[in-house]
Amino acid sequence: MTNRISALISAFGVLASVVLVVAGVREYRSGASVLWLVAGAVIFLSALYTFVRDARRLRTGSAA
Repeated sequence: MTNRISALISAFGVLASVVLVVAGVREYRSGASVLWLVAGAVIFLSALYTFVRDARRLRTGSAA
């Protein structure tokens, strides 16, 4: 049950990070620093990695 909850939280994290990437692209297009885009991409990749790790753990049934 805990693995399912963790995977669900990770999925919401990926969705939230996509919103941050979109916001970073919009800010960059309107003249802001490229760091907004880079920060959004780093957060997205981190959330995606966590989601994949949790999904694999859920699929294999591992508790570790």
